[in-house]
Amino acid sequence: MTKPHRFILMAVLLVAAIALPFVASTYYVQFIGKAFIMGMLAMALNLVVGHGGLVSLCHAALFGLAGYVLALTTPKYDPASLLLTLPLAVLASSVAALVIGALALRTRGIYFIMVTLAFGEMLFFFFHDTKVAGGSDGAFINTKPELALFGTRLLDLDKPVAFYFVVLTCLVAVIALLTMIVRSPFGHALAAARDNERRARSLGFPIFRMRLIAFVISGAVAGLAGYLAAAQFGFIAPQMLGWHVSATILVMVLIGGLRSVTGPLLGALVLIALEEVLKATTDYWKLAEGLIIIGIVLALPGGVRQLWPMVSGGRNDGTPADAPAAKARHV
Repeated sequence: MTKPHRFILMAVLLVAAIALPFVASTYYVQFIGKAFIMGMLAMALNLVVGHGGLVSLCHAALFGLAGYVLALTTPKYDPASLLLTLPLAVLASSVAALVIGALALRTRGIYFIMVTLAFGEMLFFFFHDTKVAGGSDGAFINTKPELALFGTRLLDLDKPVAFYFVVLTCLVAVIALLTMIVRSPFGHALAAARDNERRARSLGFPIFRMRLIAFVISGAVAGLAGYLAAAQFGFIAPQMLGWHVSATILVMVLIGGLRSVTGPLLGALVLIALEEVLKATTDYWKLAEGLIIIGIVLALPGGVRQLWPMVSGGRNDGTPADAPAAKARHV
């Protein structure tokens, strides 16, 4: 797809997303909002997995940690301040990602996966086995955050349409940020380290530092998604930090496409919509979902985004996926 066509398609999708609350019921507005939030989390993970070549199983913990920060900083009967709690939640997830990344990135391959899994489980059992924020029962967030200045309420997230537009704004900002990172010299160098670490190191790239920066940025975006998810659900529980959530997000990345910024968002929309349809269709929806996911991965190894060149007749030779590594040689 040429750049003008890509720009037109993105503009059309953005207009459709803006128009959704005015033509759809509240249920569908909240449903798409949830899919956008999980899409943000999947895009955050993909910065590490698809562009960095590192499979992390602790992103659900970073996601849930931000939700707990919101729960712990929300007054019992009054709404929390959006300007105070959102930066605090993102900062908490970023610091956790910095600590985990600084230790986990000293390992490689399966060892990196196991270390991130161990840290994720540590955070899970911390909230599950202690009395912090309700222990295993979780904690309710009775009032959604609000944006207020000098006693005047400017934004009330308790209104579904207002909350949806906040999520959409955050989604557009995340896409812009990740696109800028991936297309920058830093992103090309990160991809070069993914494709050939030994050669990238011989060229003088600071591999550890680059990967740690990417891990922290990924953790910050995961924290943003976790904050929005806790605000939408009005509830946070240790299960949101479990490794199975990280695995589900990884499936979204695989369905959408590893080497694309917005591919994981598409994967999240496909997986969540698929679950919604199957739950209403059969009691064995988990089995059906697993078989469909296996079929998608086998038929479309590059993700469902491969469908567009297949339908439009464009090439699908993987050139875009190889471009970052090629450009990294000139960084």
